[in-house]
Amino acid sequence: MAELKKHPENFYIIHYSCQSLYDENDQGLSPRITSIAVTHFATEQTVSFSTHAVAEELSIPREEVRDRFDEVERRLLANFYAFVRDRRDKFWVHWNMRNLTFGFEHLEHRYRVLGGGDAPVIPVERRLNLNDLLSDRYGSNYAAHPKLKSLMELNGGIHRHFLSGEEEVHAFQNNEFIRMHNSTLAKVGFFHSVIRKFIKSRLRTASKGIGVALDRLFESRMAKAIGLIGTLVGLGGGGWQIYLWIA
Repeated sequence: MAELKKHPENFYIIHYSCQSLYDENDQGLSPRITSIAVTHFATEQTVSFSTHAVAEELSIPREEVRDRFDEVERRLLANFYAFVRDRRDKFWVHWNMRNLTFGFEHLEHRYRVLGGGDAPVIPVERRLNLNDLLSDRYGSNYAAHPKLKSLMELNGGIHRHFLSGEEEVHAFQNNEFIRMHNSTLAKVGFFHSVIRKFIKSRLRTASKGIGVALDRLFESRMAKAIGLIGTLVGLGGGGWQIYLWIA
């Protein structure tokens, strides 16, 4: 996180929603992408790509979206990759977007399937899994399963727009694409809050142990204040010694 403190402008936070992560979709194929949200960490500005917005641009009525989803999804992903193209050298913070089931590879695969060609790939080394970062700092049990929802409960409560995976499946089946989009926005916003608290050691977790307590202590304001006072005292003492030597 040292790089994030020095250059916050180089970090983006990403999350997306899809039809389903299981074999419940109509054709038994890779799940369709319904919304993507990207937040620039430094400015907190969010850019989103959503089914309902694209359908409106294409003048597709809500009741016809499911029948013309190839057209909608292809435009959604094309818009997203147009945004990504010049930002592939940045760092992309995500939540368990690891593979073809749910991840950057899933987005790339859907774009190819829909005839979009090769997507501008974000290099693996530029992807940062927030879940892994939290586990490294606080231990694997920093929150109960499901971790995302539990972490929300520990840090202010569940956002009113939050949808679980199962709830997103039902929302897709009911053509509630705005609900799915709002859930994606809520999660990206929460990730931004988590990162800020993580940096300041103010994130509430379920972790116990002396190591975590010491980490929080040494990153606290009091510890920084004590360090500053110690530095000032040291400088004062050094100045006094120089004065005595000169005198």
